[in-house]
Amino acid sequence: MREIYSPQQIAEAVRVLAKSIAADYRGKPLILLGVLKGALYLTVDLARALSAIPDGPSDIVMDFVSVTSYGNETDSSGNIRLLMDATVPVAGRNVLVVDGIADRGITLHALRALLQERAPESLRTAVLFDKLGRRSVDLAADYVGLPLPNAFVVGYGLDYQENYRTLPYLAEL
Repeated sequence: MREIYSPQQIAEAVRVLAKSIAADYRGKPLILLGVLKGALYLTVDLARALSAIPDGPSDIVMDFVSVTSYGNETDSSGNIRLLMDATVPVAGRNVLVVDGIADRGITLHALRALLQERAPESLRTAVLFDKLGRRSVDLAADYVGLPLPNAFVVGYGLDYQENYRTLPYLAEL
């Protein structure tokens, strides 16, 4: 495996994301809706970083959804299945969908459509890693941490067949 981003580079990217998000949600309550399992570490680290910014969101609630489109493959099937829905109502609230990676864009596109039907006050997306060149749907995340080459990556929450998720860095498999 070849390391693409070190733990220090990832931590700095999360800090920069938090600063941008905090500026947009200054004094407003915010739901961080993490996409399991890949965004678990990012959602927690982002919540901590946001909480440390004095003039950031007034209240941060974390919730999670679980979707799948990869199965045991290294490429998305394109079929999104909702395995676990959010437990916090989003109607009339500021919602930030947090995903570890935007690849083809299918997952975030589907989640945006689903959540928009629930009438949130605002709905934005944040990704730590972005493979912009691989999009198969029209999707631009509102907050983006780091660009990625067209490679299958693991670490910092991202996995291959449930392995490598706990690596503190991001590596090409």
